Amino acid sequence: MTSYRVRALPGLPEVRPGDDLAKLIVAAGPGLVDGDVLLVTSKIVSKAEGRILAATDREAAIDAETVRVVARRGPLRIVENKQGLVMAAAGVDASNTAAGTVLLLPEDSDASARTIREGLRDALGVDVGVIVTDTFGRPWRNGLTDVAIGAAGVRVLEDLRGGTDAQGNPLNATVIALADELAAAGDLVKGKAEGLPVAVVSGLGHLVGDTDTDARAMVRVAADDMFRLGTSEAVREAVTQRRTVREFTDEPVDPGAVRRAVTAAVTAPAPHHTTPWRFVLLESPESRLRLLDAMRDAWIADLRRDGKSEESIAKRVRRGDLLRKAPYLVVPCLVTDGSHTYGDARRDGAEREMFVVAMGAGVQNFLVALAGERLGSAWVSSTMFCREVVRDVLDLPEGWDPMGAVAVGHAAAPPRDRPARSPESFLTVR
Repeated sequence: MTSYRVRALPGLPEVRPGDDLAKLIVAAGPGLVDGDVLLVTSKIVSKAEGRILAATDREAAIDAETVRVVARRGPLRIVENKQGLVMAAAGVDASNTAAGTVLLLPEDSDASARTIREGLRDALGVDVGVIVTDTFGRPWRNGLTDVAIGAAGVRVLEDLRGGTDAQGNPLNATVIALADELAAAGDLVKGKAEGLPVAVVSGLGHLVGDTDTDARAMVRVAADDMFRLGTSEAVREAVTQRRTVREFTDEPVDPGAVRRAVTAAVTAPAPHHTTPWRFVLLESPESRLRLLDAMRDAWIADLRRDGKSEESIAKRVRRGDLLRKAPYLVVPCLVTDGSHTYGDARRDGAEREMFVVAMGAGVQNFLVALAGERLGSAWVSSTMFCREVVRDVLDLPEGWDPMGAVAVGHAAAPPRDRPARSPESFLTVR
């Protein structure tokens, strides 16, 4: 049976800027042998590398180290910092440092680990692994634990995918965070307030040796991060990233994703406790073609009545290619069952406008939810100009008013950047 030993290393002095950590560790008599793993708290690495900042305002220091805010709740911020780590307060620490100063994380913790490892090899002739650790919270668990933010000469991940478990079941997703497990083991003997910033793990020499991976390999890339944003941030991101997409790939659209988006759509506000939304899903190529051909013919007839030239008509009709090229179409319809009739034009007009506004809210919910499913969309008004044709072709009830059409698909390219709009241009305060 494999066993290992974890011990703290006493005797280290207070670390100051410019200190050589490898020499300090050697002077403490670490008793290292080949295959040992040193677990070094990032605080002393930061101190040795001069990552000490005079700061009366810790928040300003956090701002400077932040690349992206992931989540915010009151004064607490979870952010991505300059090292690519997602953590509370960008790793800016006001503990274990002089009053009026804060500690920043090492600029490159993997490089720091390599420097310590090479220093120990030169001084003691031993081949050891080095892990730089820091304390993290975790999104699904209470409590803090140490994890690896830098590593050298130690295997940081063990990829078991493609193998089988003891019962012969295939392992399809199992990748073990070895460096984090080692960091957490060291935290048990280092403690948070005992002044023991270095621990040694012995007995796991099979994890030690030259390797081309470091702790950066443990950071999940954005494309694989299913929890990249906090709750309120995700809501804002979904709304602002909902963009009109006009070019789609040939990848099929998951009908289940569309139905989930409809579920979100029908939570919109509506007058008189009604449910004025209906969504017609055109899932067969035949139904889409039949509708689009009929709409095209109606449009051409309208344009000819307007006296447009055939060249102008052809140019305008080509705008409908967006709907033809989309792999999936949805026709949202307004139903005004439950509306009130007052008998005068002013109030009856306002009544209908209430329902139309509710329809717009429902469609916006739908589009935002599609974006959350990583589906692009374009809401175009075409069906509103030939409602009778749409009802006839799709065999819809007389009381259903088509309110445009939504093209749905996987975007062929990311949308172009859109500059943020200042809310002041849209505000009137009384």
